[in-house]
Amino acid sequence: MSVTAAAGFLAAGVPAGLKSTGRSDIALIRNTGPLQNAATVFTTNRCQANPVLWSKEVIKDGTVAAIVLNSGGANCYTGAQGFQTTHATAEHVAELLEISAGDVLVCSTGLIGEQLDLGKVTAGVTDASGRLAGTAAAGLAAAEAIMTTDTVAKQAVHASQAGWTIGGMAKGAGMLAPGLATMLVVITTDAVLTSAELDQALRAATSVTFDRLDSDGCMSTNDTVALLGSGASGVTPDLGEFTAALTEVSQSLAVQLQGDAEGASHDIAIHVEQAVSEADAVEVGRAIARNSLFKAAIFGNDPNWGRVLAAVGTTSAAFDPYDVDVWFNGIRVCAAGTPDQPRDLVDLTPRAVDIRVDLKAGGHAATILTNDLTHDYVHENSAYSS
Repeated sequence: MSVTAAAGFLAAGVPAGLKSTGRSDIALIRNTGPLQNAATVFTTNRCQANPVLWSKEVIKDGTVAAIVLNSGGANCYTGAQGFQTTHATAEHVAELLEISAGDVLVCSTGLIGEQLDLGKVTAGVTDASGRLAGTAAAGLAAAEAIMTTDTVAKQAVHASQAGWTIGGMAKGAGMLAPGLATMLVVITTDAVLTSAELDQALRAATSVTFDRLDSDGCMSTNDTVALLGSGASGVTPDLGEFTAALTEVSQSLAVQLQGDAEGASHDIAIHVEQAVSEADAVEVGRAIARNSLFKAAIFGNDPNWGRVLAAVGTTSAAFDPYDVDVWFNGIRVCAAGTPDQPRDLVDLTPRAVDIRVDLKAGGHAATILTNDLTHDYVHENSAYSS
């Protein structure tokens, strides 16, 4: 189960004809309460899609009764008509569920610059509203409906011993380098928490999970992470305990997104340690993750640690460039900026790759998740709009 694991939530996923494949492309999730508290985090890309612009207004009062998501079109850079499509979609959801349109989040994903067919969207929403259920199958159907280039649905659940639950679903297989969000993620909980508490927990969780996933250095215009709280368990958790569980669910979804990245043949974890600050560690890790030469080397199973040091040197982090150690899958190939163990000892044929960089400058650390740069990635993205 995913978004339906927490009490107080119904979900559905249906085909509406937005995708040429005929696969499901409309997902609807309803919070039946008794609380309808919520928090969201959106892409920090200045170029934002119409659903993001709409949803940023909806969340201002911290109340969300439903969220509707479509794949098959991003509804971004579609002008006034596109915004009206988003507005009309929310209005249609509100009419069917007898709620306020101002309490309906809208999310879209797909190709930028193409108008959505409003007739197909509203017909799909009508169909989905009639199929809403709190079952595991309904949660899976919703997760499948938001897939684009994804090959599998992403779901995660945490059930606490105290009686409250968190469930989540995500989509994304590329452009996984957003600011505090990643593609489309919906997380539900039946814990009794205020909107402010949900917001605090969500921002803490996303900052060390989704925001540390940097598959290809590209930031989407549509990225949204939504956390909905029904309060249906009747249990008020310790906020620290809840945040830890939310982080666990978020990390699970982030790792699933990494594992399904477009065309990737390696999943790379870049651990940066002994940095002066956490921000320095993140900056260094992200610089390595976004280095095309490094990513191409990993694709070729080449432990070229020179690519790592060259990337580290582009940052503003505090460190001695000639006193850095680098490990590839447990083999220290560079010590204090000089060759150490032979490269031939490093085996990069497994999918999992572990890179460790010791800056020897402080006591802070961070891990960035990324993937290699492959022929399949280039092919998939060159053919995406067709």
